[in-house]
Amino acid sequence: GFQNIRHLDSTFSSQERREVLDWFRNTSDGILTSVGILTTGFDEPSVESIILNRATRSLTLYHQMIGRGSRVIPNKEHFSIIDLGNNALRLGYWQDYIDWNDVFNYPIKYIDRDYEKDIEERIYVMPDDIKQRFKNISDEDFDVKEVYKYCMKNGIRPKKVLEESTENHFQLIMDNTMHYKEAQELLHLLKDEISHRLKIFTKCINGSDNYAAWLTDEYNRKLKSKIWHALNGEL
Repeated sequence: GFQNIRHLDSTFSSQERREVLDWFRNTSDGILTSVGILTTGFDEPSVESIILNRATRSLTLYHQMIGRGSRVIPNKEHFSIIDLGNNALRLGYWQDYIDWNDVFNYPIKYIDRDYEKDIEERIYVMPDDIKQRFKNISDEDFDVKEVYKYCMKNGIRPKKVLEESTENHFQLIMDNTMHYKEAQELLHLLKDEISHRLKIFTKCINGSDNYAAWLTDEYNRKLKSKIWHALNGEL
């Protein structure tokens, strides 16, 4: 295991803090953990990796913490970021361009960017352990946004999106079992994908979070009923 690991927090005296920082500066493979001490103002250009073991909603703090590793020195071409707090999903990648004048002039645009809302824009990837339960599965994803756009362009009611999505999930389950009990298990495994699809649909029609929750319950109820009738309630 690692031997060169030290820690630093607000309980340390000034002398202890200096000793720890001197040790870190002179230890080439040193690992230094801290709580609220090295997030801003700390300058050690040799830092090669930043591990964020916390979450923040502050764009500036996010960049300041990662900035501890961004100092440029000879023979240092890159540094690593290990983000354990899903900060990149809330605030974007550290290396992306940011117009800081815009941030300071219109801060409300950058405050409290909620991950649960951001995730609606992201692609759902079925975990491998769940995918293994669906041996017969198409590589082609059901794109809610594209189906919605098609319906709007052709004067088709938005409800058609839900009908096609339900049929898509129904066929996926029927292609992988002929037993009602197992079909229920497969339906349960699809709950995250179903929730994700309906969040996107709700956003397309400018619906509320409460509507999305109600819609999810309705969707699952109708899908379960459709499966039951198809399998004649076989137990």
